[in-house]
Amino acid sequence: MDLQNIKENTVTNVYHIDSERKVPLHKHDNHDEVFYCIKGSGFGILEDKEIELTVGKAFIVPAGVMHSMRTDDNIYVSSFLIPVVE
Repeated sequence: MDLQNIKENTVTNVYHIDSERKVPLHKHDNHDEVFYCIKGSGFGILEDKEIELTVGKAFIVPAGVMHSMRTDDNIYVSSFLIPVVE
């Protein structure tokens, strides 16, 4: 495991999604993604289910899995794209 590579290629973001924003289903072939809810509430969406997100809850998406997010109000999440370890 190349820890330096993981450190250099981990991407962090903070997103605000409101009820009018439509996040299309998408995937990341070479990264797992972790969403951590920091304010508000909403849903992490996978192809076959939705996972409720509230403050302090996480939504984990393995590499290659189609996913999205939605909310009926507002949600703020920290997102971490983590390179797949082979």
